Amino acid sequence: MATVAAEGGLLRRPLAKSGFSSWITTADHKRIGILYGYTAFFFFLIGGCEALLIRLQLARPNGTVLTANQYNTLFTMHGLTMIFLVVMPLSASLFNYMIPLMIGARDVAFPRLNAFSYWVFLSGGIFLYSSFVFGGAPNGGWFGYAPLTSLYSPGHGLTFYALGLQMLGIASIASAANFITTILNLRAPGMTLMRMPVFVWMTLVTSFLLLFAMPVIAVALFQLAFDRLWHSNFYNIAAGGDPLLWQHLFWIFGHPEVYILILPAMGVVSEILPVFSRKPLFGYSAVVFSGIFIGFMGWGVWAHHMFTVGLGPYANSAFAVSTMFIAVPTGVKIFNWTATLWRGSIRFRTPLLFAVGMVAMFVIGGLSGVTHSLVPSDYEQHDTYYIVAHFHYVLFGGAIFGLFAGFYYWFPKVTGKMMNERLGKIHFWWMLIAFNLTFFPMHMLGLQGQPRRTYIYPSNMGWGSYNMTETIGAFLIAGSMLVFIYNWVVSKRKGTIAGRDPWDARTLEWSIPSPPPEHNFDDIPHVHNRDDLWHRKYAEGPSGKPVPIPVGAAEEHDAGEDHAVGHIHMPSPSYWPVLAAFGLPVFAWSLIFHLYVGDALGLLMLFSGMYGWVFEPLAEPSGDHGVLEGAH
Repeated sequence: MATVAAEGGLLRRPLAKSGFSSWITTADHKRIGILYGYTAFFFFLIGGCEALLIRLQLARPNGTVLTANQYNTLFTMHGLTMIFLVVMPLSASLFNYMIPLMIGARDVAFPRLNAFSYWVFLSGGIFLYSSFVFGGAPNGGWFGYAPLTSLYSPGHGLTFYALGLQMLGIASIASAANFITTILNLRAPGMTLMRMPVFVWMTLVTSFLLLFAMPVIAVALFQLAFDRLWHSNFYNIAAGGDPLLWQHLFWIFGHPEVYILILPAMGVVSEILPVFSRKPLFGYSAVVFSGIFIGFMGWGVWAHHMFTVGLGPYANSAFAVSTMFIAVPTGVKIFNWTATLWRGSIRFRTPLLFAVGMVAMFVIGGLSGVTHSLVPSDYEQHDTYYIVAHFHYVLFGGAIFGLFAGFYYWFPKVTGKMMNERLGKIHFWWMLIAFNLTFFPMHMLGLQGQPRRTYIYPSNMGWGSYNMTETIGAFLIAGSMLVFIYNWVVSKRKGTIAGRDPWDARTLEWSIPSPPPEHNFDDIPHVHNRDDLWHRKYAEGPSGKPVPIPVGAAEEHDAGEDHAVGHIHMPSPSYWPVLAAFGLPVFAWSLIFHLYVGDALGLLMLFSGMYGWVFEPLAEPSGDHGVLEGAH
């Protein structure tokens, strides 16, 4: 049980253990993971609605559903939403909930910084979408090319873009620093780096990518904001600026960003395939080092987004070769995943279906990506729907399918219930068919020359049937999401009790009850093997196949036992992270509309939150909320 100190008057520590206010002030990594998940899925629905409107406009030639400006706004917000408000935070939801459990820790290294990251992410999303109310949303594409965005886009939309992405970058950097520290310092005794689950490895690589990529786009966005607010001319060529600087800065960030989006899904797949084939991951070290190589090599391919800029044959050739090379570690991963399934005792459950679907769709997206590495081919494909097909196969077919695999896989751990398997399989096959119906015809449209950012096309181009097919597919994807939502809601309320290890899994999170207790582990586990939980349950028989170890025979076996819980210091709730986080949008709104009082208020909120945060102990002394005492 936990008790709470109640001193301090107006500024006393929050007390609530349940209800709305407990979610506002929580510093528990599991609750923050849930907050990330629900918030990102809400934005996923918004981004999906934007996509449906785009597809309605393009379903027929000479569409009249949207005006040109409305179309530009929707495709810009769709891209920003899906990248910064959906895929990245959905990955963050899994990082937050699972990483401490998978490495045998009680929480992340900096729990209140973790809460601050979430609230800055949410405030950044609210700030971006408030642009619809305050003078118009961004309409210059998610890439925001200057000088279009710095000189030739009147209104406040692109200023919301510059400041909103800056906020989301702050959230990402704070989160990345937290997970790097957590993974490197809070692993359970015996969990060496090469005993870490692959998902933990991919989280570490992704966090380093975030830590170094976000400052690059931060510089570009600061310059864009200065150009728009104070006419500083960083990108104004007439005043000595250089618009090409934006492209370099954006894509030095932008291509590692692709791996920031896909590596977590690769980590999820690397966890699921061994569990449902009842084999260890084939070539664990190769998979880990391939992820690291992808992280490094991702920094050396940015200019393949700029082949048509005119960088010259030497630069184009160098980046063409580096782009071809990055396919090698990706291919190694695909080979190892396939070999993991080969001759395994495969159980075709929903998480496995989504994991295999991710691999198949990502291969298609990867192969079309390799065609961009050929400079003459890229000249032909650039700015056509072929590119749209490619990145949707990578980011939807790869990242989203992989994340859904993770949701189905870890749903029992989070809720204590099993998701309905029949509905899960319906969701998978429905979404797989609809996805290919939507995005595969885009390859043909792109090769026929349909531009990717046109809101209208004439009837004599012959593109109508493909576009209508894509629109039908998009609405079918929306229908598959209804199946998922229904399954989630019903299973959470009425699903079968999961138990602590319903999949007969391999990693530490499955060794504790579902859902996990507040302190995660009664005793911090001692790790002796890679896939430590598996080795506690199984030994190798004479034929080389796993043989169950009798209950109680394993050295570290403790399943089903109740342990007395001594003094465990857990992070106490706090108001300060949320106060500091919401100071940022208040300051940004006021900056756009020149409200100096609002600027002062925003800064006051930010620095008051930080001041209170610094002088507030992480956990209250004995007898407070942060200490769990007694026996369960």
